[in-house]
Amino acid sequence: MADTRRLIPGLLGPARTPIPSRRQTARQWQTTPDSMVAWGWYVDGVKQQGIGLDAATEHAKDGEGFVWLGLKDPTDEDMASFVRSFDLHPLAIEDAVEGHTRSKLEQFDDTLFCVISTVAYVDHEAVTATSEIVSTGQIMAFVGENFILTVRRGENTPLRTLRHSLEAEPEDLAIGPAYVLYKVLDRVVDTYLQVVAAFDDDIDEVEEDIFSVHGTTGIDRVYNLKRELIEFKRAVVPLSLPLQALATRSYPVVPDEVRAYFREVADHHTDARESILSFDEVLSTILQAGLARVSVADNQDMRRLSAIVAILAVPTTLGAVYGMNFDNMPELHYRYGYYVVLVAMVVGMIAAYAYFRRRRWL
Repeated sequence: MADTRRLIPGLLGPARTPIPSRRQTARQWQTTPDSMVAWGWYVDGVKQQGIGLDAATEHAKDGEGFVWLGLKDPTDEDMASFVRSFDLHPLAIEDAVEGHTRSKLEQFDDTLFCVISTVAYVDHEAVTATSEIVSTGQIMAFVGENFILTVRRGENTPLRTLRHSLEAEPEDLAIGPAYVLYKVLDRVVDTYLQVVAAFDDDIDEVEEDIFSVHGTTGIDRVYNLKRELIEFKRAVVPLSLPLQALATRSYPVVPDEVRAYFREVADHHTDARESILSFDEVLSTILQAGLARVSVADNQDMRRLSAIVAILAVPTTLGAVYGMNFDNMPELHYRYGYYVVLVAMVVGMIAAYAYFRRRRWL
């Protein structure tokens, strides 16, 4: 485990650095504009204007609404400015800084820390051996009674449009940070379902190719699709445990009426997970069938070659016998011997061809 003191300077030391002022924070984010995507202070679901982040945080701590801060690919210096403001746990901060590839849900005192794996479908003209079909990322959410901090890793599932849609519905946003977490999870799971639908089209395309008349050369495409599906499954399946926990367990920052929303997301996630598992079985079956077709095709080629060799063995044998330079050979000086041998060769080859044709070797 990385040293948290190195990741967040001064966090665990005896002397605590005072919280930066609004002016200091503004100067800091001018040097790293890509880290802070957006933030807002919401009272009764309405975004308040004309106030700085520090002052808004203090108002939220006093019970006046909540703060929603969105970051993207932050560094340890970026996160250090908000550690003491939001009372975040060092271990959760370490995951937010370094990234965590597996979805999980943890509780630190009165703060929930949720890691959500995100998936995006990569457009491609056809499934090839080198096609990238899915890309993965993470969203890490810190949820308290008066704040939610979302940290996004990668380019998948941007939350800007989600923020705008929630701000247009203040009665829902007034429920609090737990409702924002629900909408984030709902947006991610909806993306899962979209990728599932696109993946289904790719599987149909590969399946049609494999089972076509000349579809014995697409095994590498099936393997690549199965490899991408494994990455997709690794991102989607672990989220089921956090969703079940949010839907069934009691947390201080999750009101009872919000748990019903998480149950809905869990149901949608189950649909995506079952589709992925069924895709895995279908691809395994297609791969086995494709390999069987390749094996049958190889056997058919070997039978065809064997039949051709057997047909050519007739003139070869006769030619080898009558090509020997012995004086005392039957019919050696027969007047029509040459023509008889030629006729025997032709008849023997025709008979061998008819036999292998009847046995479907040719």
